[in-house]
Amino acid sequence: MKSLSPLVFALFASSAAAAPCGGGFAQFVTAMKRDAAAAGYGPAITDTFFQGVRQDPAVLRADRAQGVFKMGFTDFARRVISANRMQNGQRNAARYADIFDRVERDYGVPRGILLAFWALETDYGQVQGDFNTLNALMTLSHDCRRPDLFQPQVLAALELFARGDFDKATTGAWAGEIGMVQMLPQDILINGVDGDGDGHVSLKTSPPDALLSGAKMLRHLGWHPNQPWLQEVTVPDQMDWSKTGLRAEQPPRDWAAMGVRPRSGDWQGAGLPASLILPEGRKGPAFLAYPNYRVLFEWNQSYVYVTTAAYFATRLSGAPVFDAGTPEPGLSDAQMKQLQTRLQAMGHDVGKIDGILGARTREAVQKVQQQLGLPADAWPTPALLNRL
Repeated sequence: MKSLSPLVFALFASSAAAAPCGGGFAQFVTAMKRDAAAAGYGPAITDTFFQGVRQDPAVLRADRAQGVFKMGFTDFARRVISANRMQNGQRNAARYADIFDRVERDYGVPRGILLAFWALETDYGQVQGDFNTLNALMTLSHDCRRPDLFQPQVLAALELFARGDFDKATTGAWAGEIGMVQMLPQDILINGVDGDGDGHVSLKTSPPDALLSGAKMLRHLGWHPNQPWLQEVTVPDQMDWSKTGLRAEQPPRDWAAMGVRPRSGDWQGAGLPASLILPEGRKGPAFLAYPNYRVLFEWNQSYVYVTTAAYFATRLSGAPVFDAGTPEPGLSDAQMKQLQTRLQAMGHDVGKIDGILGARTREAVQKVQQQLGLPADAWPTPALLNRL
């Protein structure tokens, strides 16, 4: 793939959300054309690129209804990691063994990681999304929630279009991601790899292109070669639970001194900083999360999704099924929103009141548990809600 021109790269890096969001959509299209002209694109290509673009209300509905991430880790993992996906993962690992060898040699990303994202994002390429990508990107660029994220993606798609690597009929996810591993246009520009040697980066139809591009992106985001990402552990009945969660890190030997043990095998990341994460509290599954685990949040920001993908990758690499334990009952959607509202009233930053147990809500829960003298494992229960 050709390198990104200095002018376009500078625009992507520093001129996010130049067009005013909101207002009439036709006027917004005109403003985006002006941005394209300022980036050096002529009227012929910009007129062709933007001709017929339309706002897609279904994209906005999808953006506001991500209820799947309200599920707990165990339920979500059991839902998306099926026996069929495990079997297809093993088949694809064998079928594309030479590609995965290149991935591991060139980028240091284990095949289990890419297989997990390939499975969860598109079911190994079978379900890539049916939203028109350009319409989706323009709709989200016009919407005032995150124009600074999506307007540069429109210009990146324009650059791909100018190179012959983007068809206006391209379809994908509602948020504009394209192909088997669901990458945004800007990520394709920066990290796209022509894995099959045909002169194009085709993430929709070429597994070599998709897998090598995904690996390069992970490496670009900070993946550390030859390091673990997640390891299942067992925890003692009593310990300082306030040290759990992503805010605290210490090497495995220090966790071992507190009674934490690998559930199978030996420690994987001796000497590496690691966080002890308890997706469903101290009585549920437990994992040590190494630095590579944090890199995965650059791919998807959902705690449950990332933890599931990381765990799935360990399964595809030979780890056993996790021990679900006997976690205390969690909160319903309405109860979670009620909890977030109360925490916010107490001065805690929980982000949006959305019923999702995200990182900021977990941190707030843990702080309140400490204040109340409860086990500070960041898992909200009806009993905690009643105390508040």
